[in-house]
Amino acid sequence: MSYALQVPSEYGYVLTVAASSFFINTFHFVLTASARKKSGLGYPIPYASQEQADKDPNAYAFNCAQRAHANYTENLTPFLGALLISGLYYPTASAAAGAAWVFGRIWYALGYTSFGPSGRLKGFGISSIADLSLKVMAVISAVKMLPSA
Repeated sequence: MSYALQVPSEYGYVLTVAASSFFINTFHFVLTASARKKSGLGYPIPYASQEQADKDPNAYAFNCAQRAHANYTENLTPFLGALLISGLYYPTASAAAGAAWVFGRIWYALGYTSFGPSGRLKGFGISSIADLSLKVMAVISAVKMLPSA
């Protein structure tokens, strides 16, 4: 059995949210590059050591920026998968949840890079609720596509 996949007319909203998420990576790049420059840590050093971070607030800030960026990249692929799948049956709800995820990830980045680990919590909360919503809708969408017995 094969499918001819037809996307809903509102699927453009889903794709717009997906495309907007790419710019968060650029935002993280700017935050991390700025923190790296202030810290004086050159390439290819991925993180300041614990000793460096304890002594130098700029090294600590660089670690926060680097970790925020890494966390974003860890979460981007599952987000995009859930968004694109859930949008097949729930395009408007998926786009709204996806936009909330994008907003939450921006808040996460700003909070983590400005206030350290505790600053990321509100953005984490927003993006986590949106992420869970997308994953549930994705599973329901996938089940709807299963062949009838």
